[in-house]
Amino acid sequence: MKIHIKNGRLIDPRNGLDAQQDLYIAAGKVVAVGRMPDGFHANREIDAKGLVVCPGLVDLAARLREPGLEHKATLESEMAAAIAGGITSLACPPDTDPPLDEPGLVEMLKHRAKSLNQARVYPVGALTQQLAGERLTEMAELRDAGCIAFSQADTAMVDHNVLLRAMQYAATFGFTVWLRPQDAYLAKGGVAHDGEVASRLGLPGIPVSAETIALSTFFILARDAGAKLHICRLSSREGVELVRAAKAQGLPVTCDVAAHHLHLSEMDIGYFDANCHVIPPFRSQRDREALRDGVKDGTIDAVCSDHAPVDDDAKIQPFGEAEPGVTGLELLLPLALKWGEESGASLAETLAKVTTEPARILGLANGHLSPGHVADVCVFDPEHWWKVEARSLRSQGRNTPFYGMEVKGKVRYALVDGHVVYEG
Repeated sequence: MKIHIKNGRLIDPRNGLDAQQDLYIAAGKVVAVGRMPDGFHANREIDAKGLVVCPGLVDLAARLREPGLEHKATLESEMAAAIAGGITSLACPPDTDPPLDEPGLVEMLKHRAKSLNQARVYPVGALTQQLAGERLTEMAELRDAGCIAFSQADTAMVDHNVLLRAMQYAATFGFTVWLRPQDAYLAKGGVAHDGEVASRLGLPGIPVSAETIALSTFFILARDAGAKLHICRLSSREGVELVRAAKAQGLPVTCDVAAHHLHLSEMDIGYFDANCHVIPPFRSQRDREALRDGVKDGTIDAVCSDHAPVDDDAKIQPFGEAEPGVTGLELLLPLALKWGEESGASLAETLAKVTTEPARILGLANGHLSPGHVADVCVFDPEHWWKVEARSLRSQGRNTPFYGMEVKGKVRYALVDGHVVYEG
């Protein structure tokens, strides 16, 4: 299939390109940018006038709920949501049921995802068996099966000796350890940020120190083990400062933030809105601003959806009993654009946080539109406003705090491996 995408604003952050240029695709790869190659005859033309053409989005945290949790979502529903959101590659955390701690499970997930011919799925393997924090998984075998990194998902590692050994194992093979910073004991029983709103509503709080103590521990152990770290879902100003200091000291660390944390704070809990029950919790407005600044100055490398579809019964509960999580695949692009517009970032800088940078963290060859490389492409209308409603989302999970909000940025086409997999 030969495709000519014409008249669009082509933005490729990695190559510093932001101009009206045509894109030429053949045999699943980008063959030219700007000038038509000799002898090129397109099977299909896509007129992208008024649209932005960019690399397909790369999401660092998208729970597909398979295997084992199909009552919350299915691979079919979430992959459809991903491509509708312009996401052509995504990392899947290991907290499935059972967890991704065996090569057979990883291979099954990869096979199922590939058979759908939609977004590319990159499993993150479990760091310990059953995510129990006791015995290490066979990371080398999991890597051979297709895992791109290793994590405890949202399960805290209580035994620091096990964590140190896991980091040493990972460092031996050059694997990256992904960790979400939250001390299990300080966060125990908490459901909201330990602040004024939680006190007023009578909700048990999670202090910022739960994040900072965990971060300090991670950095010390990683330095001793010589391990590469990725910090998942920062939530506090103090956390951003610690990451900034670690990077300044030369520690090989990257980090991300969930898109919803760039826009919401503890104030948005309102009167016990269970859609605002998330992990980590929405913190103060001061913390939110620090996260936004951290993305802008590069301390925070990437923005992810932290997609976690939850069934209705699990959300229609009192705040503290509701299952945490938000659906976010189809909102990653508009929420990133909203951050960029409000922060004064250029469109290229904004798109880098959801394309080039997450691809770099995952060690992928995609995330850019260089000739000769894979043609994973997102074409979107940056000026199209749409309302977040149940009928506008393809994800099986309807749990989002952005219901009723008007957002800007609508995906028109998504291409994976040079094939159009979505038109909207």
